[in-house]
Amino acid sequence: MGTLEAILLGIIQGLTEFLPVSSSAHLRIASELMGIGDAGAAFTAITQLGTEAAVLVFFWRDIVRIIGRWFRSLTGSVARRDPDALLGWWIILGSVPIVVFGLIFEDAIDHTLRSLWFVAIALIVFGVLLGIADRVGAQRYELTQMTWKHALIYGFAQAAALIPGVSRSGGTITAGRLMGYTREQAARYSFLLAIPAVFGSGGYKLVKSIGDPMATPLMPTFLATIVAFVVAIVVISVFMKYISRGSFMPFVIYRVVLGVVIIVLLSVGVLEPNSAAVAVTAGG
Repeated sequence: MGTLEAILLGIIQGLTEFLPVSSSAHLRIASELMGIGDAGAAFTAITQLGTEAAVLVFFWRDIVRIIGRWFRSLTGSVARRDPDALLGWWIILGSVPIVVFGLIFEDAIDHTLRSLWFVAIALIVFGVLLGIADRVGAQRYELTQMTWKHALIYGFAQAAALIPGVSRSGGTITAGRLMGYTREQAARYSFLLAIPAVFGSGGYKLVKSIGDPMATPLMPTFLATIVAFVVAIVVISVFMKYISRGSFMPFVIYRVVLGVVIIVLLSVGVLEPNSAAVAVTAGG
C-alpha cells in the first residue's frame, strides 16, 4: 500500500463508516480491487479512530451533557433516573457484548470472517433485515424512553457488526427500528454507542501495531485515519439531514446489489475470497 492507496482507503472509510453499508466490507473489497490484498482488521480498526473522532466533533454537546449528567448522578446531585444519566449507563451496558465477543472471537474476526464470501452474504442478509425493519418498525420511541433491555439488544446488534459486511450502524439502526425508535434517534444512538467500542478496539489494535509495525505499518494507516476524519464530518452532517425525511431503502438496494456483484466476481475468479495483506510502503 502506497500513499495514494492509503488516501483512497481513508476516503472510503470516511464515506461508509456511518452509512448502513459496512465500512469494513468496503475497505476489504477496495483493497482487493486495488491489488494490495487485504488491508487487514488492524488497519480497519485504527482508521475507525478517525471517523469516531468526527462523532466527538459532531455530537460534542450530547457527549458532554451525557457524561456530565452521568457523573453527577453518581454523586447524587442529579437523579439516578435522569434521562441523560441513564443514557450513559445504557451506552456502557450496550458496549459489553462487543467487548466479550470481540475478545473471544478475535482470531476468526481477523481472519476467517474476512473472506469475501462472508462479506457478500452479510451485505445481502443484513441489508434485507434493514429494509424489513425500516418498513415495519414504528417511529414512536425517543432515546429518553430507552430501557436496559433495549440497550442490550442494541449491544448485541453492534457485536454482530464484528463480521465484515454487517455494518455497525446498519446493525444497530436495524435493531433500533425493529424496537420502534425513530430513524433519527436510532442513528444518533448508533453513533454514540460506537464511541467506547471503536476507541477501545482501535486503541487495542494500535498498541499491537506499534509493537509489530511490520504487521500494520503506521504511516499510511495514520494518513488514512486523518483523511477518514475529514470526510466523516461531512458525511455525518449529510446523513443526519437525509434520514430526517428519507428512508433506508436506497442503502438496502445498494447492499443487496453489491453483495450479488461480489458473489458473481468471486464465482468467475475476478476476486479472490481470501488474500493476505501485502507490505505497506511509504511510496505512492
